[in-house]
Amino acid sequence: SGYSDGVVVGNKPLFDGAQTTPQSDPLSYKGGGFSRGAGHGATFQDNNQNYWHISTSIICVKNTWERRMGIWPTGFDKDDVMWTNTAFGDYPLYLPSERKENGPAGPGWMLINYKKPVIVSSTLGSFHANNAVDESIKTYWCAKTANNGEWIQTDLGSLATVNAIQINYADQDAEFIGKQVGIYHQYKILSSVDGKKWTTLVDKSQNKTDVPHDYIELEKPIKSRFIRMVNIHMPTGKFAISGLRVFGNGNGEKPSEVKNLIVLRTEKDKRSAYIKWQPVDNAFAYNLYYGTAPDKLYNCIMIHDLNEHWLKAMDSQKAYYFSIEAINENGVSAKTVIKKVD
Repeated sequence: SGYSDGVVVGNKPLFDGAQTTPQSDPLSYKGGGFSRGAGHGATFQDNNQNYWHISTSIICVKNTWERRMGIWPTGFDKDDVMWTNTAFGDYPLYLPSERKENGPAGPGWMLINYKKPVIVSSTLGSFHANNAVDESIKTYWCAKTANNGEWIQTDLGSLATVNAIQINYADQDAEFIGKQVGIYHQYKILSSVDGKKWTTLVDKSQNKTDVPHDYIELEKPIKSRFIRMVNIHMPTGKFAISGLRVFGNGNGEKPSEVKNLIVLRTEKDKRSAYIKWQPVDNAFAYNLYYGTAPDKLYNCIMIHDLNEHWLKAMDSQKAYYFSIEAINENGVSAKTVIKKVD
């Protein structure tokens, strides 16, 4: 699920009867991953002449209009076709200090605790601990209280390289609605290689700012197996986390290349297609790329756990091209040979 922005090119304003041509189909679309969306957006250019597309991403749990803003690299190719890159669009991304011809890129850090074991200090009802590592901003773990000392701990499974951590809070039993002034979150993050001896990795015990989606990039990467977040203060409600996301590298083997990508386009309404592929044993997700030309695979959908996808986002009058790559905590496979589907 998700929604998108489009772009059309014409010889005069749209409402003056312009003869228009749609591009990219769509321009920005993020149908998978931790946070989905990329619709209701706008495009701007920063001080270094890099283009960005800013659009809303959905939460829509407590309210239909519960949204967040996402910012993705955008630009124009050699044929003046506009593109937006949402691949790994909720992973760490560089903000360049200079002009980048093909747009900004990320450091290549992987999510290393997807569906890994989690233990917690307490659990409120059915808001289970695993919800904090399932890569869905819509689900969350909640402690029974907001007391100082409530905690959540993720086990990376083995010793891994940790470069960054993102903390995504959720709202449970909040006592106010809308943006407030003077509220803040406080917490600590601890690290351990054996689950017994702990060192303080992040200390936000004196923080006085509102950080519902806090991101901490370490000055130097560390080796760790266990990451524990300890609550100190919540602005309101109980201590609840929708995403405790640890980025780095698992230091193992990258996934193998995907085999047998099949795209079955619907016969009467060619806006849709059923897509499937052979699962890769050591992959937890896939990036499905598609576009309107072999060199214009500008749209990307991240698909976790499954080896199939029902796509309903195509122009019925155009041929499309597809490729796919496999993802795990150690890296990304090579992309498959591009497949044309009429």
